[in-house]
Amino acid sequence: MNVTNDGFKDRQLHNEDYLQRVSAEQKEYAEVSAHQRIAENNDIITDFQTDKLLEQILQSENLNKAYKKVKSNKGAGGVDGMSVDELLTYLKDNREQIIQKLKEGKYKPNPVRRVEIPNETKGEFRKLGVPTVVDRVFQQAIEQVLTPIYEEQF
Repeated sequence: MNVTNDGFKDRQLHNEDYLQRVSAEQKEYAEVSAHQRIAENNDIITDFQTDKLLEQILQSENLNKAYKKVKSNKGAGGVDGMSVDELLTYLKDNREQIIQKLKEGKYKPNPVRRVEIPNETKGEFRKLGVPTVVDRVFQQAIEQVLTPIYEEQF
């Protein structure tokens, strides 16, 4: 195995695009620093951001933004048959009950409707899951809160 001349053993040339094992007993790769691993990257501290996530998700402003996003995406209804156009009326009538269920951990998303859509190859189909529009609003609300927190780390 060749090592670069600048003295950094971490910067080695790879043989056939993969590292060689030192031995079966050690289960480590040759010339790799063991002190730094991907999972040990603690540069981003999210404790302050993850406090009271459910409250952040259920804020009126976040839910309104999620509703607008689902409404603008349109899309088909789920197993309950509710369309995006019927969503606002339903949410106005049932908002408090749904939020209470979410806070208590008793909210159960509806089953996903399966739709077959044509694949790129002729004659083949792939299955697509279509959640209900109500479930999509809460999925979107969750995504809006979690993405800014965790996207940097990925």
